[in-house]
Amino acid sequence: MDSGTNVINAQPPVADFSPSMWGDFFSTFSFDNQVQETYAAAIESLKKEVRTVVMAATSGELIKLVDTLERLGLAYHFETEIEEKLEQINNEDDQEYDDLFTTALRFRLLRQHRYRVSCGVFDKYFVEGNKTEETLVTNDDVEGLLSLYEAANVRIHGEDVLEEALAFTKHHLTRMLSQLESRLQHRVKRSLEQSLHRCVPMFDTTLYISIYESVDLRNELILKLAKLNLKFLKNMYKKELSELSRWWNNFNLKEKLPYTRDRMIECYLLGVMIRFEPQYSVIRKWVAKSCQLVTVIDDTYDNYATLEQAQLFTDVLERWDMAEIDRLPNYMKIAYRFIMSMYEDYQVDAATQEKSFAVPYFIEAVKQISRAYNQELKWVMERKMPSFEDYIDNSLSTSCFYVIFSALALGMKSVTKETIDWLLMTNPNIVVTAAKFARHLEDLGSHERENKGGQMLTVVDCYMKEHGVSKQETLCKFAELVEDRWKDVNTECVAETWINKEMVELVLNYVRMSEFVYKNREDGFTDPARSFAPLIVSLFVDPIVLI
Repeated sequence: MDSGTNVINAQPPVADFSPSMWGDFFSTFSFDNQVQETYAAAIESLKKEVRTVVMAATSGELIKLVDTLERLGLAYHFETEIEEKLEQINNEDDQEYDDLFTTALRFRLLRQHRYRVSCGVFDKYFVEGNKTEETLVTNDDVEGLLSLYEAANVRIHGEDVLEEALAFTKHHLTRMLSQLESRLQHRVKRSLEQSLHRCVPMFDTTLYISIYESVDLRNELILKLAKLNLKFLKNMYKKELSELSRWWNNFNLKEKLPYTRDRMIECYLLGVMIRFEPQYSVIRKWVAKSCQLVTVIDDTYDNYATLEQAQLFTDVLERWDMAEIDRLPNYMKIAYRFIMSMYEDYQVDAATQEKSFAVPYFIEAVKQISRAYNQELKWVMERKMPSFEDYIDNSLSTSCFYVIFSALALGMKSVTKETIDWLLMTNPNIVVTAAKFARHLEDLGSHERENKGGQMLTVVDCYMKEHGVSKQETLCKFAELVEDRWKDVNTECVAETWINKEMVELVLNYVRMSEFVYKNREDGFTDPARSFAPLIVSLFVDPIVLI
């Protein structure tokens, strides 16, 4: 038997993934609709009172109030009022705010809401020879420095003053950290680890409620509304998660396909990261289903199939016909039936949501990611890695963005056939940037797993060979690419004003989700105990105390 035949029939080293941490815990949740209706009625009553507070606020207090509502996860209740107030803030003279905290907060909020604001408001703090920079440190203006640090994280390319501000604030906040009182120390430490702009919104909300509760000048109405709202959301999440758990368990793939990762609960958390608001239930469910689908496909190629089997699987998927299933080996028949079952569910939900035009896109997205995984497997198994540029081009598909977008399409009112055509036919910069960002993070986080103890080549090896650098230098370069991609994302969000707000927020949350999954250069999805598990417990298990 020649070496070519050996490669074609060789199986990649099979990783032994840990089982789901959750068993049947979430599938048995019972939902009390009457309790949920009681929460909803109380929320509507409190909203009327809080709306009065919002409309009465002005100037610096208004800016702080908008930030508070957003961080408490309440902004979607007051979307119209907040947009009206932000327009008011934008039209005011930025010189009206002479303190660093408010100046930086105003800049961050307006930039995050896609207003074209100039970073020139910070020039006075960093002009050469100006003593203001020295004063900030001397006076230990921690709140001002922290606000400036958060503002610097929404920077775009070419904003040198914000690059300087970021380095300056990180240095001095880190230096001051050990001297701060415990509550402020916790806030600063957490921000240095994950800035607000880069944090998944719902994760910040679960933490910020306890922070806001300790603020002396808190508004008790707003705090009560935030707690009730989170209780309402948690109940809703548990109901959705219970339904998904039972749906997933019916396939019994954890027994039938033991080589793949059983991560339905973690997949649902990804859905919450993308959109946490009640009106996006369809998105959460389909992000969860799509991510588990991608996981099965990925593990079939990456963790079990031979090259010959992988090519056959790709060919059968291209034909998209159940009549082709008998060509597949038994384990691939199981995977293929799962994909076709998902397709049938997608057709039904697309018709229900009046989005049947999205069905061909779902099919193409699955075919596309399968082709990309197949190409990646060929490179790895034949040990013929491409150029780094070719690898990145292929990775636009393996970043999962396009499959996930097919899930988003069902739950977004703003998505039309023209939206999908735009996404498929033009490869817009904002999408390409998000996909590359996710792939760089995945390469950083999953390198050790995919390397399989040095037996398999990865993109890290590809970059090392092409550029003649060490593994550590390569990983540092990937980390630099991630930072650059963040500026790319920020730039596209501000520049492409014709793209609707809903789409931009979804892209941003996809990027935030990706950073969370591969935080600290680890693959939190594959090994969820450290990163995913505490948040799953916090969001779906722990109660909220209404005192």
